[in-house]
Amino acid sequence: MHTLDVALGARSYPIYIGQGLLGQDLLRRHVRASQALIVTNDTIAPLYLDRLKASLGDLALVDTLILPDGEQYKTLATLEKIFDALLANRHSRTTTLIALGGGVIGDMVGFAAASYQRGVDFLQVPTTLLAQVDSSVGGKTAVNHPRGKNMIGAFHQPRAVLIDTTVLDTLPPRELSAGLAEVIKYGLIRDTDFYRWLEVNMAGLMRREPALLAEAILQSCRNKAEVVAEDETEQGNRALLNLGHTFGHAIETATGYRDWLHGEAVGAGTMMAAQLSADLGWISQADVTRIGDLTRAAGLPVAPPPGMTAAQFRSLMALDKKVMDGRLRLVLLKAIGEAVVTDQFDMQVLTGLLEKMCQH
Repeated sequence: MHTLDVALGARSYPIYIGQGLLGQDLLRRHVRASQALIVTNDTIAPLYLDRLKASLGDLALVDTLILPDGEQYKTLATLEKIFDALLANRHSRTTTLIALGGGVIGDMVGFAAASYQRGVDFLQVPTTLLAQVDSSVGGKTAVNHPRGKNMIGAFHQPRAVLIDTTVLDTLPPRELSAGLAEVIKYGLIRDTDFYRWLEVNMAGLMRREPALLAEAILQSCRNKAEVVAEDETEQGNRALLNLGHTFGHAIETATGYRDWLHGEAVGAGTMMAAQLSADLGWISQADVTRIGDLTRAAGLPVAPPPGMTAAQFRSLMALDKKVMDGRLRLVLLKAIGEAVVTDQFDMQVLTGLLEKMCQH
């Protein structure tokens, strides 16, 4: 087992990474009182809910809530079901919420924990690669709105993150690829050595070789923890973690949060950010080709969905959380391993990129 720390002073917490951790008592030591509510979905519950409940041992009150699976359920209406369960079972402000699932469950449970009685403890038990390497770490919580992804939320750090790598054995291939989009991101924005390692080992990762998956998760979490420790509430460099996300969130919103997985949208969005960086003269076309090769090797799309228009992109990107004083800011590449958040780009070049990519 590897243990990483997210260094946030009084809000610091461990990330446990290893095989078979779900059946151990690691989570029990982070539950400070006798109550807990486990929130999961109808895909994960039959696989791992009983194992998680057994690991909590002597807790006096462990309630469960099983929600429908899918990004389209990441809404205020679904969030209310969590509050209903907490109130119906008389959970106090000393309760602990436990998120057992992917990024949708983790984000909603974290937001519920941030809001219930003005803030209660919660624990993250991510069961998808994407959640393990990204959304479970850092305290970003949110639900979607029909007009924009993750527009309603709060920062609320978990007390611990437990990553059991064996749960990836049951992960569908599309979900594995979706997670690899976020893994690739870390290499692109700040870790050139890791990016080279991914180029060498992507085929093994797609075969789910345990040692390679564990290393990819460890390095991704280490990068994420370092960024979060430097900028917890995204006032500066944490925004670099959004490489490809402004384009990707537009894709998700345009498709109604149903047709594309988050990581698939990020994969295509990252390619759009890379091509824009090249069109601005910041990286070479050879770099774009290199990024495209790795993205395809991970089983990810490299272009937006057919039917999306440049006008749709412009409208939806205008609602991005990085917009400041009416200026769209994007995460772009200066090199593989170096990214910047900037509004210093020619909007005509962006418009040309959108038109070109949508025609493709």
